[in-house]
Amino acid sequence: MPLSDDQPHTRTRLPVAEQSSYQPNGRQARPLRTLLTVLVVVTLLVLAISVANRGKADPDTAAPPSADRAAASAAPGGAGPAPSGEQPVSTTSNGIANGFPHTDQGAQSAAANYAVAIGSADMFRTEARHTIVATIADPAALAGLQSRLDQGFSAETAARFGVDAQGKAPKGLTFVSRTIPIGTKSDGYSAESVKVQVWCNGLFGLAGERSTKPVSQDWFTLTLNLRWTGSDWKLTEFSRASGPAPVPADQQAATAEEITGAVQQFGGFRYAR
Repeated sequence: MPLSDDQPHTRTRLPVAEQSSYQPNGRQARPLRTLLTVLVVVTLLVLAISVANRGKADPDTAAPPSADRAAASAAPGGAGPAPSGEQPVSTTSNGIANGFPHTDQGAQSAAANYAVAIGSADMFRTEARHTIVATIADPAALAGLQSRLDQGFSAETAARFGVDAQGKAPKGLTFVSRTIPIGTKSDGYSAESVKVQVWCNGLFGLAGERSTKPVSQDWFTLTLNLRWTGSDWKLTEFSRASGPAPVPADQQAATAEEITGAVQQFGGFRYAR
């Protein structure tokens, strides 16, 4: 039965302790944010320590002193002999480096520079060829080397390269003959003599729009026998063998104009072991 408005109403008040304790509170996320902050700081510290240690030299792999360079020249894992770090010679004779040290490295430096001279375009000109051979040859072997090279650079040989008997290219074309040493190794070194092999890449041909013998590359190995003459390493004999040649790169060939410009603008180097 419904209560009349005249009947008294009863109101119940719950104690504070009995009220529902669930209240959304943004402060509950603070422990999670604190943990993430700590992780970020730790990660940054680890990265900083790693970068700092990377710049420090490992005492087990530090560069050997100069006295031990010869023993350490052979790199592990078949990587081949490392460069010696010796400075190239500063003296020349007829444009060819000379005055090489009386060492195995000095002999290899001499062989590399002599290979460049033997493979140059100047060898196709009689007077220039005689000057080159007289500069690099052992005086005792000069006559034999001169005769052999005169036969090797005959008019027939020049014709195969597209030049005349004095190495002159047809009008409008540039004759290219360059030898670039890739590396050297010695065999049977002694204070008196040594045999040095020079692995080379060569550029040969006629550069120009009407060339029928475009510039191409060739890989070969020159073996040079050198003798210490008392003041320098000099050539007594040499031989040439093909290769080893790498797989040709998939690269677009330069135009005749680009090759001509490169040959005329880019000079060569002096080589040191």
